[in-house]
Amino acid sequence: MKFTSISSKSAPATVGGYSQGALIEGADRLLFISGQIPERLDGSIPSGFEAQARQVWSNIVAQLDAADMAIANLVKVTTFLSSREYADINSQVRQEILGHHTPALTVIIAEIFDEQWLLEIEAVAAA
Repeated sequence: MKFTSISSKSAPATVGGYSQGALIEGADRLLFISGQIPERLDGSIPSGFEAQARQVWSNIVAQLDAADMAIANLVKVTTFLSSREYADINSQVRQEILGHHTPALTVIIAEIFDEQWLLEIEAVAAA
């Protein structure tokens, strides 16, 4: 699979480690990851936004692993935040997890299904 970051000079530049578009060529498999929540295997929910964000990313990595994929296979990530106040720490954690990989990205401020959850993230991966 070949991943090419697309950022047209005819549109505003990105800020914060993502691509305006992700061109995928030669992919044989697509993985659609349902919204991952900040819940551990034992059903507990971490306290605080950063801990919840890290748990959600851990759950995403688990789904990628189950499909023999990795962070580098992510092509689209959609994050739902319960409050705009979490935007900066969300960006920081995401950039730490993704490193130099820059999939297409959307962040939405929304009511989350369970009020204990401060975020939920869904993703698409290709290999």
